[in-house]
Amino acid sequence: MSLSTWLAFFAASWAISFSPGPGAISAMASGLKYGFRRGYWTTVGLLLGLLTQFLIVAVGLGALLAASEVAFGIIKWLGVFYLIYLGWKQFRTDAAPVAVEANNNTSFRARELVMRGCLINITNPKGTVFLLAVVPQFLDLTQALTLQYVVLAATLCFTDLVAMGCYTTLASRILGLLRSPRHIRWLNRGFGAMFILAGTVLASFSHSK
Repeated sequence: MSLSTWLAFFAASWAISFSPGPGAISAMASGLKYGFRRGYWTTVGLLLGLLTQFLIVAVGLGALLAASEVAFGIIKWLGVFYLIYLGWKQFRTDAAPVAVEANNNTSFRARELVMRGCLINITNPKGTVFLLAVVPQFLDLTQALTLQYVVLAATLCFTDLVAMGCYTTLASRILGLLRSPRHIRWLNRGFGAMFILAGTVLASFSHSK
């Protein structure tokens, strides 16, 4: 892979990472509830999910997913239901004590945030199909593919870490400014609605797109 090809992918990765989607919504929701330091664990999970998607594409399962209506449909609807579940859960956050303070330890479990972030990316077939469509354009088939996949995955992971960090910081700043539990409840409902909207958009995503 030439330097110019990598630079082109590096530029594309920023656009990919900063594009609004379920990952960005999840990062902001975690930043809102836990602040940056704890909320960033969701980004760790998103990164693991992204690496899983990259592995799926690299070993050729992405092609199967793109070609099989059944496989695509199963993954898509799992993602739809999961996003709607997250939205409903986020929408009803005010049923429990609201974590107004960024250093609140209430019900914080890093493992749960990591798992949630990972599942959000894994159950989003749009990401896998997108990678399947984009990544091959930057591969040099005359050179070893494994190293190229590693470089491309590392590049996209770097930009995603920065982008999700920005989204988490944005939400945590809002948390620092708003001290009224009522305001934070409405923000939680707003993020919940965005999760449900993301699930609805994913439901409308057809295999042919």
